[in-house]
Amino acid sequence: MPFPSPSPAALQTLASRAVARLGLAVAPDPAAKLTRWIQLLHAWNQRIDLTAARSPEELVDLCVADAAVIARHAQPGATAVDIGCGAGAPGLPLAILRPDLRLTLVEPAAKRVAFLRTVVGSLRLDVTVVRERVERLVPPEPRWQLAVSRATLEPAAWLDSAIDLTASEATVAVLLARQDAPTNPAAELVQTVDYVWPHTGVARRLCLYRRAARTA
Repeated sequence: MPFPSPSPAALQTLASRAVARLGLAVAPDPAAKLTRWIQLLHAWNQRIDLTAARSPEELVDLCVADAAVIARHAQPGATAVDIGCGAGAPGLPLAILRPDLRLTLVEPAAKRVAFLRTVVGSLRLDVTVVRERVERLVPPEPRWQLAVSRATLEPAAWLDSAIDLTASEATVAVLLARQDAPTNPAAELVQTVDYVWPHTGVARRLCLYRRAARTA
């Protein structure tokens, strides 16, 4: 990462401002946890490839913006999974912003899993980290009620995979840049949210699908 480590105060200001601009208030404790995670990410990125962010503003947008939007639409107390979460986004900040959710982070790379477990332990988050590839993942029973992923699979492939991982009438979040919203006969597109990353101005779209009821 080609920029010096930002101060904790600067990071917390950037993170709190980003979340607020996306319509979600953040209390001091979650803001501090977001800051600590981003600090750890910046430090670990010197040793393993976690992000290609080129400025503190881009780093904060990458880390928290998508999660802040998802957090506004997640059902209270839902079981949730982030597939291929890499350095933690959007799953980790979603767990911080919405501690009522029961998050599982799935990532196949051992070094990234080590980073995720370090963050979860350091912040004392009630989050499960699983090292596995999506095609070999065995969902729990009952299956997850919310599934998210970012840049792990193409949108259509992600929607197809999420159908197999989620419970009846679960929510599947598909994050898009310029792509069209995918379709699947087993999922209904119920809401589209257009937004812009606060610090870098990147246009994004969140498509929320409802998983069709399972049949015997």
